[in-house]
Amino acid sequence: MGTACNIFSNIFFIGTRDTLSESNLIFWYRQIVVFALCFIALFQVSNAAIGVDISSGSDIPAFQCLKNNGYTFAIIRCYMSTGATDPNCPHSIYNARDGGMEYVDAYIFPCFSCGNGAGQVVDTVNYLKSYNADFGMVWFDIEGPGTYWSDNQGENQAFFNSMLEGASQAGVKVGIYTSYSQWEPIMGNWDGGAKYPLWYAHYDGNPSFSDFSPFGGWSSPAIKQYNGDLTVCGLGVDQNYYP
Repeated sequence: MGTACNIFSNIFFIGTRDTLSESNLIFWYRQIVVFALCFIALFQVSNAAIGVDISSGSDIPAFQCLKNNGYTFAIIRCYMSTGATDPNCPHSIYNARDGGMEYVDAYIFPCFSCGNGAGQVVDTVNYLKSYNADFGMVWFDIEGPGTYWSDNQGENQAFFNSMLEGASQAGVKVGIYTSYSQWEPIMGNWDGGAKYPLWYAHYDGNPSFSDFSPFGGWSSPAIKQYNGDLTVCGLGVDQNYYP
């Protein structure tokens, strides 16, 4: 960046040694504006955090590799759609911490057909506590309309509220993973999750929120999942952006 700034500065001041016409002044003004915008964009990207979410086993070297490649956070699946806690989760949290991840969260893929949303959340948190797993917050994975959820949106909303009650009982902070294409058919035009942070999915390969459109009562997101089903450092991961 410093080299680019110096080159631009030299070009500009060489140009100003000659008498500048009005058209030249406009040209250089535009160049300065473009340069400033590029600088701001690069600064924002450099200060953003890139992380992964995983739903399989892991080891410490994999997370060390991720850290060396610029990743700083991980979100680990800790409850499965089959209605059971994920046996890989506690050790993946250990591995992520020991491998240098600054932030480590858990996510729950709930089992609607199993019932008792509150119990699923409480069971997950108690499971992690039994391993002394050091995690930040818990994300609810809301996806799979017609596959993992009822066709009755009212029933889905009630189950979701039950999960929130479980989080309150367990004393954990909550966020919601979903997207418009998933939330709308499952929950309808309902804003029951809007006061919680949104982690949304849009696989456009772009680590920014420039594509985001409000839905479900959310006016802005917290995290974006911008690439999915990749293998990085030997791990199956999705890539995520946090500004």
